[in-house]
Amino acid sequence: MALNKPKYSLLKNGGYAVEGFIELVKNESSFKLQVLMFVILTVVAWLLPIAFVYKAILGFSLFIPIMAEVANSSIERVVDLVTTEYHILAKRAKDAGATLVFLSLILTGGIWLSTLALAFDLVK
Repeated sequence: MALNKPKYSLLKNGGYAVEGFIELVKNESSFKLQVLMFVILTVVAWLLPIAFVYKAILGFSLFIPIMAEVANSSIERVVDLVTTEYHILAKRAKDAGATLVFLSLILTGGIWLSTLALAFDLVK
């Protein structure tokens, strides 16, 4: 049985990851928005007058929505590969992916709020 999988190579797999990133940037407006948000908020985090550890937490948390958007885009592509017609299960799969992105944004917002509250000593 032939698998749709080339032989493992760290260099090749890294190349596939770069190809995937470029494809997402070119074809997914939601991913572009996530990347833009990542860049802007990373700059904001590093300009804030807070300790390095807080900046690092804020910066790392910005990867959560990016990863969720990648997973959502993957789900959408697989669903579109399987069927171009409306099907309730296709809708549910795509809605679940959208929920993942939404929850990731809520989580990241919570991380930012709690980290900034600690950093600026707003929590008593």
